[in-house]
Amino acid sequence: MSQTSTERLREYLAQLPPQSQALLMREFERAIERGEDVAVANFVLEQLRQVVRGTEEDDETRPRTDDPARLLFRPLEPFLVESNFPIRAGQIRRTSLLPVWQWLGRDGASQAAAAFEAALAAIRQSGSTAGLEAATRKFQLAAAEAIVQVATPVQGDDRQRVLSRIGPPNVVEDLLSIGAVLRAREAMETLGSRLPGQIRALTPSQLEMVISALNVPSLQTPQLLPFALSLIMQRLASPWQIIRLAIKMAASDDEIRVAATPYGIAVTIALHDLSFLTACLRTDIRRSHFDNVGDQLKALHDGVRGLRTELDLRNDSAWGRQLTSIRADISNSLQSEIESVPGRVRRILRQRADKDIASAPKIDAVEVEEIAGLIDFVAVCRTYASELAINEVTLRTYSDLQHYVEHSTESLVQALRGGDAKARAYRQMQAKAAIRFCEILFGHDYASLMSRAAENAVTGERKKTRAS
Repeated sequence: MSQTSTERLREYLAQLPPQSQALLMREFERAIERGEDVAVANFVLEQLRQVVRGTEEDDETRPRTDDPARLLFRPLEPFLVESNFPIRAGQIRRTSLLPVWQWLGRDGASQAAAAFEAALAAIRQSGSTAGLEAATRKFQLAAAEAIVQVATPVQGDDRQRVLSRIGPPNVVEDLLSIGAVLRAREAMETLGSRLPGQIRALTPSQLEMVISALNVPSLQTPQLLPFALSLIMQRLASPWQIIRLAIKMAASDDEIRVAATPYGIAVTIALHDLSFLTACLRTDIRRSHFDNVGDQLKALHDGVRGLRTELDLRNDSAWGRQLTSIRADISNSLQSEIESVPGRVRRILRQRADKDIASAPKIDAVEVEEIAGLIDFVAVCRTYASELAINEVTLRTYSDLQHYVEHSTESLVQALRGGDAKARAYRQMQAKAAIRFCEILFGHDYASLMSRAAENAVTGERKKTRAS
């Protein structure tokens, strides 16, 4: 879509009423979940979210005071998710923010919202940001109190009608989390400031530092602890290591003792994130997107191994069954794709008689590169095969690929010494594909050797033809 068309789309979306924007956003998210027109849906959804959040790329010079919703919800940014995958403790759906913002201005905290808007207008007019932080914090506290009050159940009080006016069940589910994080903004910011930018490994010394930073009563509540843990996980190079904090607080690796502490939620979070990463891997494989598969497999391998070795999990426990299910999902996602690779290689490299080459399928360079990516995918799987329950199929497939590609490459090079010109041209393309596969399976040196052998075979045949 051209830039002009994109601008027209944004203008149209910006003119829609907020309720229509929210409805359209939900419909496109459902379309993506169903796999319908994913490219178009993703593009329109991106533009719609930019309109709602007021972050259009062509308006970067606009003062931040022009976006009161962004100022209000800024403390939530580290915890917002946009995926259709079910959320876990310590996460908030980004799509919940717009209905909550509309409710605050309409019913929840209308006077405080009006005062905040007026304060922002005065700050903009003054040309200075003095007073912006104080006005924002005042409204955040007012919003938090309104949200917590409406979301906290009271015995004998029917809140269902009020909550239904705020938004659908997903939004209502996020209400308490939104209010709790807004109320605890200072504690969260202090925790973030006391953590390193990145924690390469959660070693005993790093654990003591994290525990000290977490030693704040407001962060120890069941509502806020998952968000504090999520903030820590974002600093970890290996997020699964958050379970070490739970083990440390329980002074045991026994899952029953770990689960009995408030920090047992860290294990639940780690398992959820591994499930989410497994779903992402499955989607990427289904769409033949292998660019990030290596990183995904490493993260899954390290996470699964870490939970299995550092926690004493029982096979029949909830955590044990969930980890077993994750390993099975990974294995099922990978196995069918791994087993399909030799067949695709044979389709390209299969030897054909000269008379059959005219009817043979053409060799597409794009398809060759796609198959090369699949061979590399099998090689990566081999590195992590044991922990991901794909050891047998991966080793067997990789061995079959090596044997078949090596034999086929040598046969194709020999075949270049004879045959008519048309057949030789086709076999040259086959040999080129085979050499590309050899580079992945046997390394650059072997591929270079076979490339020179193919060139010599063609050159020798040409000299023989000229001599005769």
